[in-house]
Amino acid sequence: MTTPAVHLKSISKGRVRWLEPLIHSGLGFCTLISIITTATIVFVLAKESFGFFQEITPSEFFFGTSWVPMFKPSSFGVLPLLWGTLIVTFGAALISIPIGLASAIYLSEYASAGKRAVIKPLLELLAGIPTVVYGYFALTFITPALKVVFPDLQVFNALSGAVVVGIMVLPMIATLSDNALKAVPDSLRQGAYALGATSYEVTSQVVVPAGLSGVMASFILAISRAIGETMAVTLAAGATPNLSFTFLESIQTMTAYIVQVSMGDTPAGGVAYQTMFAVAGLLFVITLTLNIISQWILERYREVYQ
Repeated sequence: MTTPAVHLKSISKGRVRWLEPLIHSGLGFCTLISIITTATIVFVLAKESFGFFQEITPSEFFFGTSWVPMFKPSSFGVLPLLWGTLIVTFGAALISIPIGLASAIYLSEYASAGKRAVIKPLLELLAGIPTVVYGYFALTFITPALKVVFPDLQVFNALSGAVVVGIMVLPMIATLSDNALKAVPDSLRQGAYALGATSYEVTSQVVVPAGLSGVMASFILAISRAIGETMAVTLAAGATPNLSFTFLESIQTMTAYIVQVSMGDTPAGGVAYQTMFAVAGLLFVITLTLNIISQWILERYREVYQ
């Protein structure tokens, strides 16, 4: 009576074993496509950047304080673009990191199942809004609202760009930090409560330190996302490369400049055209470095629980 069942099992195992090499090959092919794509991007950036640095010295590019690549007399100091990117990223981090971490703590430790089921999808919905919509939201709502507080605020300004980018990366911090905190075993919480700790003490001294690697990684990934943001910053912050030390003036980020050059007004092959690849290469190195730091933090401070 058991022979047919054994026969069916052997057939099923045979089919699975036949499919396994095909699945492995498919997964390997997908991985190979990712590697080839990354290598191609690096090759194109390196090739065009090499042509740029044959005309412009690295010292002028990395340490120059004036960025006027399309007009005469030209200057190719990338510091104004780098500074604009950094102040927008710094402002976005000041907004998104505290709010995102607080949201994650509330969702993980204090929200009921019903509230969590409503609040978390609403937070994640922010990540699905197109960036160009965020840019117009900054122009039509954020900037007029900030102008009430700062009368000298320009129409295009770094502060609006920082605020809107902070809103954009908020779901990333909240979601990833919430996942990291939810992964902390309940036995640690119950042990702390058994020792007489308050709810605040359990959260601040047990749960958050235990999930710190994931929380810090979410911060760095969000900062990488903020550095690479394009359309929202272009619309909100403007296109004026300068070393302004105030958030109230128009600035230009590296991604905004890439958009400006790629509009087609710059003839291909010239030095002004190659600046796009030099700036993109610098941006690639910055984001790659941040991702490496994120992975190092995950490996260095990861807590493993049984």
